Parts: sequence; structure tokens; C-alpha cells
Amino acid sequence: MNIDDPDSLELARSQWRWRGKHRPPFADVPKQGQVSVWDFPRPPELIRDVREIVVFWGKTLVAQTYGAWAVRETSHPPTFYLPMSDVNEALLRPAGRGSFCEWKGPALYWDLLDGEHRLPRVAWSYPQPLAGAEPLANCIAFYAHHLDCTVDGQRVVAQAGGFYGGWITPDLSGPFKGESNSSDW
Repeated sequence: MNIDDPDSLELARSQWRWRGKHRPPFADVPKQGQVSVWDFPRPPELIRDVREIVVFWGKTLVAQTYGAWAVRETSHPPTFYLPMSDVNEALLRPAGRGSFCEWKGPALYWDLLDGEHRLPRVAWSYPQPLAGAEPLANCIAFYAHHLDCTVDGQRVVAQAGGFYGGWITPDLSGPFKGESNSSDW
């Protein structure tokens, strides 16, 4: 995709049927105290989240913040972008480019490295985000699959699949993009 071509970008953005205005018939009914991810908008919204976000790799503290950005997009659990100033940057190593989001822009990937231990491509960032995603410029997000991540002390469940990086918490109802048979959502 050519990000300098507005038609190419608009074509990628227009592919989404579900945009948070109506829940599909297969959406779970939220229980008391839950929010449906099907009510999240597309394009996604960026919400400042003041809950405590903590990321551990084994016994090593990777990040801790009260100032994350939660990116909420239709059918996805939120992805939390943590300010780099609240991350142990000594553990990060660039892992190169790897994807493009039609809402956020070109992503850079990161490995975690601690001595001889490496966790490849476990994080990503948008150092030059597209318009509307500017608050993410100095932030990083982590896949929860191989890390211990919590939101206000609640351990998160990683969004299914190897590509999506949302964190599932008890206050959400799905189903969630990434689960089987969700490729056309």
C-alpha cells in the first residue's frame, strides 16, 4: 500500500463492514459491568487510560504506567500503548518493519533482550503515525502471549491469533477478532 496515495489508503479503510454503529447478530450480550467490543468505533478511538498497566517478562519488570493510550476498535479488545518513558528501554532491540495499519501507519517491531534470553517481535510502535494517531508516536504496545500483563491488577488474556495485540480483560464482551472464523469481520 502506498501511504502517500489517498485513494489506496481510503480503499483499505473502506473494507470494514462493522464500524461500531450496530452490533452484529452474533455479538455476545454484555453482562453487568461489561462493554461490548462491537460498540467500539472504526476508525478506532484513542482513549487515555489511567489504570495501572504492568508488563513482566518472567520476573523482569518491562513496563509500568498509569498513562497508557487504549486503542479501541470495532471487534477488538483494546490495545494498550505505553509511553516509552515508562518502559525499560534497555530491554528493547529493534526487530525491523513488518506491517502497516490503515489507521495508525507503518509499524516498527521490537524484541525483548535480557542477557542471552530473547523474545522476538513481542512489541511494536508507530514512530510516525498517520493523522489521528499522533499520541502513539512515543509509545509501544506489547503482545501478551509470552508476557505477564495486568490492567489494574487483573491479568489479561491475549487476543487470539499471531497478529492482533489486544488485551482481553473481564470487563469486555466479544467475540473478538482473531478467533476462528473471524477473518471476514
